[in-house]
Amino acid sequence: MKTHSDRKSGLHPRNRHQAPYDFDALCQRTPELLPFVFTNEHGTRTLDFADPAAVKALNRALLALHYGINHWDLPPGYLCPPIPGRVDYLHRVADLLTESAGQLPTGKSVRVLDIGVGANCIYPLLGAREYGWRFVGSDIDPVSVKAATLLANSNGLGAQIECRHQSNSKHIFLGIIGPKERFALTLCNPPFHASLAEASKGSERKLRNLGKAVTGSPVLNFGGQKAELWCEGGEAAFLASMISQSKAFASQCLWFSSLVSKKENLPAAKKALAQQGACQVRVIDMAQGNKVSRILAWSFLDAEAHAHWWSAGQK
Repeated sequence: MKTHSDRKSGLHPRNRHQAPYDFDALCQRTPELLPFVFTNEHGTRTLDFADPAAVKALNRALLALHYGINHWDLPPGYLCPPIPGRVDYLHRVADLLTESAGQLPTGKSVRVLDIGVGANCIYPLLGAREYGWRFVGSDIDPVSVKAATLLANSNGLGAQIECRHQSNSKHIFLGIIGPKERFALTLCNPPFHASLAEASKGSERKLRNLGKAVTGSPVLNFGGQKAELWCEGGEAAFLASMISQSKAFASQCLWFSSLVSKKENLPAAKKALAQQGACQVRVIDMAQGNKVSRILAWSFLDAEAHAHWWSAGQK
């Protein structure tokens, strides 16, 4: 019997989700997924991706089966991230770190800062499991910080994942990175809408793409709070602010990075990086089926400083 979708094109070679979802194995590991799985008119086993409960159950099953993350949940209404795409970001930036480290860097000596960790804590959980990295996750929402901390502790990763509350919503790194802290990498999945109305329209498009009629207020199938989905000025403004503020921490972070969902935001971001004096700038393409995005990464340290970073070790 067929399963949902063909082989997922564009994913990183180390991504565990290259093949179609194995619903038999997923349901065996997480029986609560079973009621959401059905066979469609094409004889394909799938689920209703417009149903938030189905998406959450799928995530829980994927995390348990592939990553040994056995305890995962979200407060009502918070962002439910797509696992294959999120872990792809980690694999791509792991390759970036490999360039200067000389080998794939693993273990707790690699410290990573996740800006906007969210209640789902997805990047720290996946990064800790896949690469053994140590994480600091920051968020302006105290509910997210509390939920993410609970997830880390519930999965035995409390010593590897620390979540910090950013009390000033205008600050990205200040107040989070201590004066003597060093991070090999910062990562971020920024809010990409400029308003609630724009976020709602994005949800409507998702539902239409899933073949659903939109009536009344659309249900956000991936959820999301204000800080997770939109901010004043949208993705472009957030990127500009992050680039500007990163300069003050130039020597404390080897690579800064962020997802960029809108390609048209890249030229302004590259110009801002040049103005700030970034030594190295990379645009790393990502794709999952028809969905295309990219990672913007930058460093204020030259190649010699990068080599010294790994030989000196991280604190």
